[in-house]
Amino acid sequence: MLSPLFAQYPTFLVFLAVFVAMVLTLLMMPPFIRFLRSVHVGQQVRDDGPETHLVKQGTPTMGGAIMLIACAATVLIVGLPTPETFVLGVAILLTGALGLFDDMSKVVHERSLGLTPRAKLIGQFAIATVFVIVSVNYFDIAPTVEIPFIITFDLGILTTVLPIGEGGLAIPWLYLVFADILLVGMCNAVNLTDGLDGLASGTVLIVMVVMAAIAYRTDLLEPAIVAASLAGVCIGFLWFNAYPADIFMGDTGSLALGMGLGCLAVLTKSEFLVIIIGGLFVAEALSVMIQVAHFKRTHKRVFLMAPLHHHFEKKGWSETKVVIRFWIISGACAAVGFSIYFAHSMIGVM
Repeated sequence: MLSPLFAQYPTFLVFLAVFVAMVLTLLMMPPFIRFLRSVHVGQQVRDDGPETHLVKQGTPTMGGAIMLIACAATVLIVGLPTPETFVLGVAILLTGALGLFDDMSKVVHERSLGLTPRAKLIGQFAIATVFVIVSVNYFDIAPTVEIPFIITFDLGILTTVLPIGEGGLAIPWLYLVFADILLVGMCNAVNLTDGLDGLASGTVLIVMVVMAAIAYRTDLLEPAIVAASLAGVCIGFLWFNAYPADIFMGDTGSLALGMGLGCLAVLTKSEFLVIIIGGLFVAEALSVMIQVAHFKRTHKRVFLMAPLHHHFEKKGWSETKVVIRFWIISGACAAVGFSIYFAHSMIGVM
């Protein structure tokens, strides 16, 4: 717990979290890869995917487990435990556990599909719902959604107060539905993005740096440290996940990172802006939704293959070219989102 020692240097703590998380990931990942190889735990590649992905069959997976361990350790080392970080950490770790169960199911049954979509969604919605209700009732998170410079929607107009505790337990139904869709949507959007070597880890790294900056500017130091830790583990993991990947994060990592992104958006009241900041993830998810809906209606495809990154692979782009260009797009989206946030916050100060 270095936070009390460097309380006068909060910026240093945020950067220290990035460094510590990166180092821990770099140290723990090699023995974990060797262990997975020794027990023959590897990725199952989807049969209808690009032919170039067949060589990935058997590559160690579940690297997200080490990422989450490194993140949790970093938060404990650098940060100061607070109710916000505890609830945020629990949401991330529980989602990671759900992903781990899914990954293990794939490995045991030697197939590319693990848990049923319904089972995963039920688990994700349960975690998201508890997080949102706790945030509203105990962290004073307003049930509103603000579109900067335009309008603020009050989604707390339809609220039920249950006789639990001293002041009761408020359930703002409209905000709960919106936030649940946002959190579960981000969770699965990041999961869909995790289809090429280094794609998810690189894009999440960019987005988490921006979320750390937003949390820091919102005077939420400990959540900023969590976001910085997630960025740090992505840096460390990218060393092993860059093409050709030595290990994949699996659903253990991608689902947890997506849930972490959504939860940070709720705590920092950037629910709308995170859709811009994580614009690449949104595009990946929309490509799948559009493809499925259009194919069911017309039996024709809009994209050569969904998610979107596979479409460009089918067009002849190399995997590395797709990944780097998607990093650039992710960086542009994150920059636009943060610029809007910063400009709006400056006007609020003035």
